[in-house]
Amino acid sequence: MGEFVKLEITDGIGTIRLDRPPMNPLNTQVQEELREAAHSAAGSDVVKAVVVYGGEKVFAAGADITEFTTQSYQDMVLRAGDLSSAFDAVARIPKPVVAAITGYALGGGCELALACDWRVVADDAKLGQPEIKLGLIPGAGGTQRLARLVGPAKAKDLIFSGRMVDAEEALRIGLADRVVPAAEVYATALALVKPFVTGPSLALRAAKQAIDGGLNTDLASGLALESQLFAALFATNDRIEGTTAFVAKRKPTFTGR
Repeated sequence: MGEFVKLEITDGIGTIRLDRPPMNPLNTQVQEELREAAHSAAGSDVVKAVVVYGGEKVFAAGADITEFTTQSYQDMVLRAGDLSSAFDAVARIPKPVVAAITGYALGGGCELALACDWRVVADDAKLGQPEIKLGLIPGAGGTQRLARLVGPAKAKDLIFSGRMVDAEEALRIGLADRVVPAAEVYATALALVKPFVTGPSLALRAAKQAIDGGLNTDLASGLALESQLFAALFATNDRIEGTTAFVAKRKPTFTGR
């Protein structure tokens, strides 16, 4: 486990926990520990679903700006790809992933949340991409994932202005999926992914791959990807169990095989 990012596993759910008080700034060390935790969650047979959580007070208030003040163009040419790929490692976890957001999810924190499948947001939380106020743009997926999630016009509104949105607006535009009191955020996130612990993990993996892969290509290519993944599931024990249980009118018992 890392110094600032840990993977905690309980009852089939892995919690990727950010713990760099007071605001969980995302410096290079956190970035690499996040990558390691995402790879561990992805490769674990025990982990069936994932919660990304920054704690009771804050999700992540953004990059560690003190690092930016000393870095040149040449420095960032070398680092930018690693920064983006660390967040992409979270997006590529082939399991259901939910961000449990308290306090602030700004800049890199918002980009981390965007890399998840869903976002459970505290009713007093603030989200946004304020990089423009530093003379920058989001550099870890914000311009791409936000536009795909809320549409290009709304993404441009948030990124061009750098303004923060509250939980109500986040829910309205599709940036948040659930809004609950701050004290209930983590429990709500756990409840959201708990049903997937006993679900057909190979089918869930295929569904995520089909949806995410299809968003990045044309319709014909997306349909071809879906067909391939659909056919591949006929080689799994879970498909046999699921269809047999349906015919027998009983609840299936999936094994992830």
